[in-house]
Amino acid sequence: MKRILTILIFTFLTNFTFGQTEKEAYKTVANSFELNYNSDNFEAIFNSFSPEMQSALPLDKTKDFLTGLKQQAGKITKREFVKYEQTYASYKTTFERALFAVNISIDNNSKINGLFVKPFKADNLPKLERNKTKLILPFNEEWTVVWGGDTKELNYHVESEAQKNAFDIVIKDDKGNSFKTDGKTNEDYYAFGKELIAPCDGEIVLVVDGVKDNVPGTLNPIYVPGNTVIIKTANNEYLFFAHFKQHSIVVKQGQKVKQGQLLGLCGNSGNSSEPHLHFHIQNVEDMNIATGVKCYFDKIQVNGQTKTDYSPIQNERIKNLK
Repeated sequence: MKRILTILIFTFLTNFTFGQTEKEAYKTVANSFELNYNSDNFEAIFNSFSPEMQSALPLDKTKDFLTGLKQQAGKITKREFVKYEQTYASYKTTFERALFAVNISIDNNSKINGLFVKPFKADNLPKLERNKTKLILPFNEEWTVVWGGDTKELNYHVESEAQKNAFDIVIKDDKGNSFKTDGKTNEDYYAFGKELIAPCDGEIVLVVDGVKDNVPGTLNPIYVPGNTVIIKTANNEYLFFAHFKQHSIVVKQGQKVKQGQLLGLCGNSGNSSEPHLHFHIQNVEDMNIATGVKCYFDKIQVNGQTKTDYSPIQNERIKNLK
């Protein structure tokens, strides 16, 4: 699973602050930026830059940047002033495919002298370092952690703010293979169709169940998580399950579930090359603005030994204690 890239443009400003009411000059410039961006009038945006910005970011580079942003995020559909950060007016900006903070700074002539685009994150989001809720593993039988841990070598997810503590988990045989014969079909993988269960009591806050399973080796980047379930715990932790088998999810949004209750079956939907479970915890429901929470399981078996309050790492074989 991939994260949205942070985009930074040059800034020319002095160090001072404003109050938290949007000034009319900023409102006019921001409205014009949105209108010209949505209509692909990138030259007009360049013409609204200060001389210093135009020198640092010539017209061809401005067009390249804005074209890339639009290809990645789409048009702006909603924009809301949030606050000032030094000379920047910061706007919570909803694009067709992303949620960004668009920060705009202007000089005394109402020319843009700073533009900063980054994933939006509210200052008042809850800060959670680890789960408080006692969890069992979200499956029966013994599974193997493919990606898990705190370093890039153990877990490529660490570079993603929301997924930095995620696990990718499969079922392997004694030879270390995750499939029975040649791995060309989903049914050949041990994990495909296996039951996935609720690690704790909670409420289902999101269900996505219409994404087709991939042919092994291919990816679907259109909806990265594929078929998805998110459980909200009593401690406001959000348990995120990705890549369910299409039409296998048996819970509904708003439903209360109990620990051990069936959620659905493991699949190969979304940005997934083979059947597996992607599981992580985040501090809010929306993955675009979430921060990952380190996940500890209450009491599990790891490589045949009992571990208490434990967070598994790559290559460990894990299962629930009976």
